[in-house]
Amino acid sequence: MQKLFTDFEPNGQITLNEEQSRHIAKALRMKKGDMLTLTNGDGNDYGCQINGISGGLVTLSVCYKQANNSEPSVKVTLYQGVPKASKLEDVIQKCTELGIAAICPTLTHRSVSRPDEKQAKKKGERYKKIALEAAQQSGRGIVPEIMDMTELKKAVENDESELKILFYEGGGESLKSIIPQDIKSVSVYIGPEGGFEESEVELIKSAGGKIASLGPRILRTQTAPVTALSAIMLLTGNLE
Repeated sequence: MQKLFTDFEPNGQITLNEEQSRHIAKALRMKKGDMLTLTNGDGNDYGCQINGISGGLVTLSVCYKQANNSEPSVKVTLYQGVPKASKLEDVIQKCTELGIAAICPTLTHRSVSRPDEKQAKKKGERYKKIALEAAQQSGRGIVPEIMDMTELKKAVENDESELKILFYEGGGESLKSIIPQDIKSVSVYIGPEGGFEESEVELIKSAGGKIASLGPRILRTQTAPVTALSAIMLLTGNLE
């Protein structure tokens, strides 16, 4: 069933905004009487029926609610070294589908792409839209938070996860040996093209972080976070 994230009160009639109404009526060609799912981030999915389409707006009413069961038991935050071109967009889309809780575009020594404040704001708006669309497509219960672009040092200082893991092409511990199945929050650090400098590895270690490996092959910056997140979800029982 088609799913939309929107702010609404479950009691009474719901009116979608112009963009959502256009998507429902024009792109999907849904009509009066059709059903779709709405969620407002309260942990529930609401089955809604279209009451009417008038003046370019879609109105609905709630028929039932049920608990959303798609969210993983572990909250994973990705600190992704800012890569070139549109690679970060792919990372956001795929990691949203896999259950990421938050993504922080992170500036490291080897980040070639360094947008100014205006560019970063524009990119951030696009990143949030990509996360929203991916969350709707994959049936998520929340839309992952897309944080402001941040320098690595500041990101580490603000990181409150139970476990910090930096995946390093220079080798490290196996993920299976350092992540307990019952952990509630994990931070994942992935470098940009060119990886992390040794000083950055030491920064994570000094903050109590673990250095881990994703195997003997060197993965691309857009491949590594998807691989790491899949492994974490498997090890914590969220892919069973």
